Amino acid sequence: MSALVTVRDLRVSFSLGKRRTLEAVRGVHFTVREDATLALVGESGSGKTVSAMSILRLLPENAVVHPASRVEYAGENLLSAPAPRLRALRGREISAVFQEPMSSLNPVLTVGEQVAEVLRLHRRMSARAALERAAELLAEVGIPEPRARLRSYPHELSGGQQQRVMIAMAIANEPKLLIADEPTTALDVTVQRQVLELIARLRERHRMSVLFISHDLGLVGEIADDVVVMRDGVVRESGPVARIFHAPQDAYTKALLACRPRLEARPRRLPVIDDFMRGRTPPAAPLERPPAGAPVMQAKQLRKEFRLRTGLFASKTLVAVSDVSFDVARGRTVGLVGESGSGKTTVALLALRLLDPSAGEARLDGADLARLTPGRMLPFRRRIQIVFQNPYASLNPRRTIGRTLVEPMRIHGLGASESERYERARRLLEAMQRYPHEFSGGQRQRIAIARALAVEPEVLVCDEPVSALDVSVQATVLNLLLDLQ
Repeated sequence: MSALVTVRDLRVSFSLGKRRTLEAVRGVHFTVREDATLALVGESGSGKTVSAMSILRLLPENAVVHPASRVEYAGENLLSAPAPRLRALRGREISAVFQEPMSSLNPVLTVGEQVAEVLRLHRRMSARAALERAAELLAEVGIPEPRARLRSYPHELSGGQQQRVMIAMAIANEPKLLIADEPTTALDVTVQRQVLELIARLRERHRMSVLFISHDLGLVGEIADDVVVMRDGVVRESGPVARIFHAPQDAYTKALLACRPRLEARPRRLPVIDDFMRGRTPPAAPLERPPAGAPVMQAKQLRKEFRLRTGLFASKTLVAVSDVSFDVARGRTVGLVGESGSGKTTVALLALRLLDPSAGEARLDGADLARLTPGRMLPFRRRIQIVFQNPYASLNPRRTIGRTLVEPMRIHGLGASESERYERARRLLEAMQRYPHEFSGGQRQRIAIARALAVEPEVLVCDEPVSALDVSVQATVLNLLLDLQ
């Protein structure tokens, strides 16, 4: 197969002010072959997304690309292409699907309007013809009742359906290259597989190439023909997917493969990348569980119904949770597992009384939380805390980390003074004066955990706290939770 896109000696740095620069990508080379899938693999901060977005020149204003760098496509260097050429190229010959569809989809436009807009921009279609083609595209990517969904808004779709809409927009003009930037990271396992199979089918049907960006080598093994492994802005290893998986040469590639947890092993601690790189991974050992105490939390036949408006005067009832019961013993961990839409998050919100049950009981130390007045509920709020899936959405972007940690202590009356609360927060976490956007995803999740622990809860509810993190960062956060327990 001949080369479709070749990246040569790519060097990208970011100006941080006060004469400081960050070298994000340092001398990267790779080739995307025609009708093939190339996977860029690495942890957060490895430079894989910057490398991929350089192809379309979708980089922040403070990015500086070295003049010797080249991105060769159809005989031209895209890094020096004029702006009109890039506008014609984006979405027509080279398209992209990003990690978080709700950050890319316009919340005030219907799905049909957004898919049709791509067609009208590049193909000069009429509004009616574009909507007809949009319905066909939604059907092609597997969205049920595509004509009805044309009138839906993004928030009315599930995460998997939102990502399918993004894929429909990306393939609308039959591009030669599809850049998929971690398109399945925050989706559950079943939906991940469906999206991967969809991308593979579309690649064959439309005879396009795919540049697939991921931190998960397991996913890469299912979809890629070639693999490029990156760390700290450089390529550590590259080659056909079979060789990378069965005969890796670089220590970092071996560590990435080895740190994926396996169901048949139950080590005391989950392996992380740095352990493998330093050759100090502890051997697996039987997990010693503390003896189970009396239940601190109980759910008894929980049921939750939601009324959904289906018309001006019509509505229907959606049963989100039905007859769910479980006990959480003191000092033990209970896992609640299911696909998106199975009701597990609703159960967690019922257990915290962030939602009131339609029937059943959620008890903490024998007290039925649904029967407590707001005044009597406040002491129980301190005893049970939650860590949400997306820390960037749950942390206030306008508050420093110090204020974020002190607020729950102030509400629940912990600490004799404000200075004592700030000292307690400082012990929980350094970097008190920084804001959430200044941290990585793993660091933000640690901050969310620190906030939950600030009031010394007896029960910690973790709602998919690591689903959007790299495999090794997942292990680090889960090890932290084990240590804290």
